[in-house]
Amino acid sequence: MNLISIPALQDNYIWILDDQQGHCTIVDPGEAQPVLDALRKLELTPDAILLTHHHHDHIGGVAQILAQYPALPVYGPHETANKGATTLVEDGDIITVSGRKYRVIAVPGHTLGHVAFYSAPYLFCGDTLFSAGCGRLFEGTAEQMYYSFQQLSQLPDNTIICCAHEYTVSNLKFARAILPQDRQIETYQQQVMALRAKNQPSVPTTLQLEREINLFLRCHDTDLQKKLGFDRPPEHLHSVFSELRLRKDSF
Repeated sequence: MNLISIPALQDNYIWILDDQQGHCTIVDPGEAQPVLDALRKLELTPDAILLTHHHHDHIGGVAQILAQYPALPVYGPHETANKGATTLVEDGDIITVSGRKYRVIAVPGHTLGHVAFYSAPYLFCGDTLFSAGCGRLFEGTAEQMYYSFQQLSQLPDNTIICCAHEYTVSNLKFARAILPQDRQIETYQQQVMALRAKNQPSVPTTLQLEREINLFLRCHDTDLQKKLGFDRPPEHLHSVFSELRLRKDSF
């Protein structure tokens, strides 16, 4: 398989998973033209579109792509029913595209119906888990997003996390502000800034790396809890997640 990221809009990534036999899967096409250009250049025929949630910067290109490929199936959660999805999916569903099986994982928080698609080792998680961060809580709660993170954290370390935005620099800046002495975060921040200076993407990332540098996956960390003002271990770890998200919102 060949994973391709297509920059779109201001800071989005549209993902294409190429089966290296002339067919591919498109994930979260926020706009159509970059996708159509890539398909033509790479001589690929799409077998399906996967949608993680209903926001326009993830579904905005669906109609124009379907105009070129009218028989193309579009898989998405119930909230995408009027956004171009032709087959609605929910937690636990298994779909097969280009010979690959994808497991649908419900990850509410950013939106209530948000899903991720997992086909080892690839995880397409939309606006849920970002490198060094998490999505804003537009519809769901911090508790829901915390448990969504716990779902994703159960996947193997080698999981390749294909998130939908280039937010890593700002996320690491926030992480350094919370834990300025954390050498792993500091080192990774330097690496990412060097990449971005060359206009190279900082994603995909891996779950193994995120366990180290993503504070939202470290709510159990007692040092982090103390930095956030918890004098004793909290009764519920989602309260740590909530405090982190509140601070990030105003950072």
